[in-house]
Amino acid sequence: MTTHPTGPSTTGTSVPTQPERRRWWHTFFPPGGPVPLLPPPPPPVPSTVTFRHDVPHPILVPARGDAFDFRLHAVYTWTAQNMAYEELRLRAERYLTWAAGIVRERAVDLARQYEPHRSHDLERALNDRLAGQRWPREGSQPYFWVQVGVSPDERVRERLRPYWEARIKLECDHELQKIRAQQADELTRRWCAVLQSLEDDPVTAHAARLTGEQFAEVFHRYVQERRETVPDLLELLREAVRGHGDLGMGPSEYTEAWDAAIRTYERRHGLAERVN
Repeated sequence: MTTHPTGPSTTGTSVPTQPERRRWWHTFFPPGGPVPLLPPPPPPVPSTVTFRHDVPHPILVPARGDAFDFRLHAVYTWTAQNMAYEELRLRAERYLTWAAGIVRERAVDLARQYEPHRSHDLERALNDRLAGQRWPREGSQPYFWVQVGVSPDERVRERLRPYWEARIKLECDHELQKIRAQQADELTRRWCAVLQSLEDDPVTAHAARLTGEQFAEVFHRYVQERRETVPDLLELLREAVRGHGDLGMGPSEYTEAWDAAIRTYERRHGLAERVN
């Protein structure tokens, strides 16, 4: 029996089968599931962020005489660079005591210059003092500026109430009297125009009775009084004309003008026959 020598064994690279390739692909992309999405990038931090801190608790400072206090209502506006809004808010709340101390320090000496009921004057002066200032004054850290509202002590408010009630009543009464005066003036002017037109026109004088008995009676009395004064005026004018004649001045433009006035009054009031 002949034995054939065996050659050296050769190891070739095995090619993966199709199931193996499928398992390798599924390790990266699971079958049947959505393709995973990358998480979104964090939102960019704004370059400048602002937080308005409206503090409900007032700061008390003494008024002149130290018997009453003013109540300061501070509103802080914080500004920061490259900082999240929530972080700035927490910082403002953390430093509230420090910020209130700054406001009180700048308000105490000024408040003692004003009477307890002059809160409005103090508010204007204090905001003028605080305008254009910031704290911290320098550096790139977050800073704040402040505006202040001032109200008087509650005891002062109670004492001021009767004064303002009386003042409001006086101003309202004054305004009411002005309205009444304006209406009376307008009504008087209109009635004067009506009476004048009725007096000048003989036809409408009789028509006045159509408006009512009371008006007709008042109008008749008005016309009668006006007519009674005219003869006295005419007599004065005649005396003036006769006086110039007694002095030997003769006809002149002056006497002719007075004579024309007399004749006009006589014709207008129907007195030409009565006085002649």
